[in-house]
Amino acid sequence: MRHNPMPALRALNAKFIHNFVTNDVKAHSAIIHERFVCIMPDGRPMGRKEYLDYWATGFDPNVIVYWDYRDEQISIFGDTALVRAVTKYVRIRDGQEVAGMTAYTDTYFLDGGLWSCVQAQMTPLQPAYYPPDDTIVRQYRHGRLVSDEAARGAA
Repeated sequence: MRHNPMPALRALNAKFIHNFVTNDVKAHSAIIHERFVCIMPDGRPMGRKEYLDYWATGFDPNVIVYWDYRDEQISIFGDTALVRAVTKYVRIRDGQEVAGMTAYTDTYFLDGGLWSCVQAQMTPLQPAYYPPDDTIVRQYRHGRLVSDEAARGAA
């Protein structure tokens, strides 16, 4: 019987998000594949090096004052997994708070017993498709973790 990979994939998703919020390039580099590519919300592909350079300063807690991820869904197909969720953000633009949500799909594959992310793809959502607050997994305010449903659910 095979080991259930779901907890490991949930933990990787939490780490992926936490790495972004904390600008942790070293930890993030360890979970993405050498041939990783990111498809940005505008459709532009971004290779691993450019992506990690962006990752170093991509989250500014003075600009992104609220961040969560929600509606996490994980599908496993043998040694491949799709990790899907939605992030909600509140950013300060021109002195005003602007909120939005972005859906993402991260594609992982199992290689040598470790899951590695080979692609991330982000899609901006229209308000009609925003998932509700009761699907929030983790929340950050000004770059600090304030709520973690995943940890409570595992306890």
